[in-house]
Amino acid sequence: MERVEVAVVGGGPAGATAAERAAAHGAETVLFEQGVPREDREGLGPDSTDAAGMLDYWIDIMDFDYAEIPDDVVLQELEGTEFVGPNSAVELTTTGMDASYPKFGYTFHRARMDDWLYERATDAGADLRVGTGVSDLETDLRSSSPKGPTHTLTLSNGDRIEAQYVILADGPQRRITLEALDQFTPPGRSIADALSPPTANHIAYQEYREFPEELFDSDWLKFWWGYMPGETAYPWVFPNDGTVARVGLTMPIGMELEDVDNPASYALLDSSDERLPSGSEYITRLLEHEFGDEYDIESDMPIVEDRGKSTGTETYPISSTRPIDSPVGANIAVAGGAMGTTSAFHEGGYHVAVRTGKIAGRLAATDSLEHYNDLWKRAIGDEILRNVAFADIVADYEPDDWDRAFDIVTDMQGGSGENVLLNRTYGAGIAASKLLVSYKKRKFAYRNGTYVQFDADDYLY
Repeated sequence: MERVEVAVVGGGPAGATAAERAAAHGAETVLFEQGVPREDREGLGPDSTDAAGMLDYWIDIMDFDYAEIPDDVVLQELEGTEFVGPNSAVELTTTGMDASYPKFGYTFHRARMDDWLYERATDAGADLRVGTGVSDLETDLRSSSPKGPTHTLTLSNGDRIEAQYVILADGPQRRITLEALDQFTPPGRSIADALSPPTANHIAYQEYREFPEELFDSDWLKFWWGYMPGETAYPWVFPNDGTVARVGLTMPIGMELEDVDNPASYALLDSSDERLPSGSEYITRLLEHEFGDEYDIESDMPIVEDRGKSTGTETYPISSTRPIDSPVGANIAVAGGAMGTTSAFHEGGYHVAVRTGKIAGRLAATDSLEHYNDLWKRAIGDEILRNVAFADIVADYEPDDWDRAFDIVTDMQGGSGENVLLNRTYGAGIAASKLLVSYKKRKFAYRNGTYVQFDADDYLY
């Protein structure tokens, strides 16, 4: 049987950076990625979806110097973002965070970014096996290895491989992670209870559309809140190259129209609806709502079919949840979306996937994996804490609540465009103070890493 020191399951940003770091630190490393096609990539690659964008401080979280990221990865440099409510809006021109990158952020070409991470991993000596998935993982807790438990991976082609350490980075689909971790959970408990409850998972859908030049904002992101029902459900527009933008949305999995209180209050629902719209119907309604008086949506804003996963569209899961710890005593680390770091609320996970992958790869290669749960919290804990706290605050928001929140933030920033929720600004009255107090209370409730859903001590090993 083939044997390696570190096996990485999944080839997204967490897996690629884990493989690169493990190989760079001298470990014999292999990465398995089943591979999917894309319209804008030759051959198979990771199951990647064009990321929403990269905010300035996220580059620092990834532990990259922005100057080293290839120019062809960056599509549009950004000046700010606009959040639109049913009757109110707010603009932000800074994240309010210290960052080395001089702009608000940028949008980027996901496949090129992934390919760059693959080049780095290959250059470091990792063996990347794209087109080969993992169908099963068994852990030998009684292994005679002086380094502790070992693992046998069964591959999609029937081969088997033994690894001392395994890094699970199979994204929010978690094709291997859930069953692999359930080897170490107490009777009656499953990792799926934490990571995959239907009420906390979303599906995202987006289309690549060519915009008329006069409508294309090349350096602004735009979100609409309170336009469609569901916790952290919202549409967006992100500028890509030329005048092509990605128009997309997230929506809860399994939500039904009868679950919606006051459906008439949502701009993208219609009184004739018998069920909630599909992703494509939501996007058509959004574009009609915003531009339908002057433009024919299908002819003036056509789908660009040579982009994305399939004919100009992409559908992908987002695990809107809180992360889990890893059973490091069993020589297993879980990184990126597989561990629950991706959130529908902030539509971002690439940065935390890269950082957790880097940490897991380095520790596995240096026989120090026991430190992983502490180190990932130290690296990305503040980011997770902010996202969880904000998501809690808005969990039950309805359209009017978004208008009130945006009015408060506008008053707080006084036209500065600063992200005042991350700064100590108290000059906008009682409503603003209540919002800040609510945010701080929720952060306090999750202090000391208690945002973790499945703690290291919950594992049996």
